[in-house]
Amino acid sequence: MKNFNPFFFLFLCYCIGACSTDRQAQEKPLKPKESPVPLLIEKDELEDRVKGMLIGSAIGDAMGAPTEMWSREEIKLEYGWVSQLEDMVREVSPEGTWKVNLPAGGTTDDTRWKKLVFEYLQKQDELTLDPLQFSAHVLAEYERYFEDFKKLRPDQTESLEYANLRVLWLQEWYKVSLALQEDDLMAYQQALGKFYGGEMVCAGLLYAPAIGLLYPGQPEMAYEQAFNLSLYDLGYARDISALSAAMTAAAMTAENSPEKVLEILRSVDPEGYFKSRLVGRSSYRILKTAQSIVEKVKSSLQIDNAPEGGNPATSENMQLAFALLDQHLQDMPFHAGEIHLQVLTAMLFCDFDFENTLIFLVNFGRDNDTTAAVAGAILGAFHGFEKLPETMKSQVIGVNKNQLGIDLTGLAEKQVAHILALYGVK
Repeated sequence: MKNFNPFFFLFLCYCIGACSTDRQAQEKPLKPKESPVPLLIEKDELEDRVKGMLIGSAIGDAMGAPTEMWSREEIKLEYGWVSQLEDMVREVSPEGTWKVNLPAGGTTDDTRWKKLVFEYLQKQDELTLDPLQFSAHVLAEYERYFEDFKKLRPDQTESLEYANLRVLWLQEWYKVSLALQEDDLMAYQQALGKFYGGEMVCAGLLYAPAIGLLYPGQPEMAYEQAFNLSLYDLGYARDISALSAAMTAAAMTAENSPEKVLEILRSVDPEGYFKSRLVGRSSYRILKTAQSIVEKVKSSLQIDNAPEGGNPATSENMQLAFALLDQHLQDMPFHAGEIHLQVLTAMLFCDFDFENTLIFLVNFGRDNDTTAAVAGAILGAFHGFEKLPETMKSQVIGVNKNQLGIDLTGLAEKQVAHILALYGVK
């Protein structure tokens, strides 16, 4: 053959071989999805822990609802020392109660957020959650409220007031969600930067423990998913929200070991906060502060000042811890770091006792419905529904269902069935 070029021939063979290899790679069947991770808890235990988290959180919310954002002096004047559920004589607000003069057991947005997130989770068919679907869920909830608002006449004043509460509740969240749905990064940054005035508010803490329920005994997985869904958090508030989910996940299989739950605050750090240059991990410093407060109070107590068994969780001894906590207050009571500190201090001081921890937080004041709801969620998952105070859980379940249209038991049962399905458990 005239003008045969061996280099051209070799190049042509290489191209044909490469195309063949690419085609084989394209035609090679994709690997099947990995099978679900094992469910590290029995079915009955799962049901007890899920109900414990949801209703434990609602009990904490209900205990703090009558005195939300009150000072200790105001709480003492109106209720004395709060040790049970109280009815509430207070004004309504978008983030607070939506009905005037609710009976004992009524709740605020801390419980509404658990309901909203439970309904979102029901739509997820994988253990890897979709953050954009979450923002879309929040957006749809807001728009549903707004549609109801537009249907009312000017003379329907009472209905207008109620509709206004619902719209204002999610207004800030709507702005952030809208930017996410429109895939507008600059708009998202702007909306997030102005979310509730740009304060480091406890956004994710309102719902993150509910996410932890999906991952019993798998705190790192719970952290990762909650971190991804902390779309409304600023700074290290995102780490704190994710940790609350991780603690809930750990609490579900902790076998009555507070140490196993607290260990999460040191060992789980998939985002590398401990490596942050010049700063380190702010949430861990908060834990050390809580431990220091508890140690100072307990070491200062006389043996005869503690009740039988050595438990220091009396009202008098709690006041000593309150004074030390006062030295760490932020400008806003709903600052995520402040809430994290109060929750950890109360749980440590009361040795993970459910009732005493909530009593501590509610009587301290500040954003006490949220602190008690977060602690109630973690400790509810830790102890389980059956060990929660009978009168309290019965009262909260009844008032939420009959007065507020929130069926806590029904929500928990549906979530249990959904979790079992996600893990392929019949």
